[in-house]
Amino acid sequence: VQLQASGGGLVQAGGSLRLSCAVTGRTFSTYIMGWLRQAPGKEREFVAAIIWRAGNTYYADSVKGRFTISRDNAKNTMYLQMNSLKSEDTAAYYCAATSLRIIGMPTHRSFDSWGQGTLVTVSS
Repeated sequence: VQLQASGGGLVQAGGSLRLSCAVTGRTFSTYIMGWLRQAPGKEREFVAAIIWRAGNTYYADSVKGRFTISRDNAKNTMYLQMNSLKSEDTAAYYCAATSLRIIGMPTHRSFDSWGQGTLVTVSS
């Protein structure tokens, strides 16, 4: 699959942004999709994931209650609604996918396809 993230930008702390990820290619084989992020000087980390067909969702503790992942199967698009943004949410955000079945909580190593990132900057 090919993944293209968009929707990043500059926002004040406490504000909101919605990221989108357009999915093309072999979408029928996709099992789970997710969002990863990488801040400058830090390792890439898992943010959220959604099982493409069933809709089950997973969240990192750091974003639980503030971020919501969703998808529109008809539009082959995944979203990440980010509310109550904090300065520590500043990072490049990547959408990712895999056709492999994941047992348990996904991690940033669970995915084998990634798109180009979209930058989110939260000013304090």
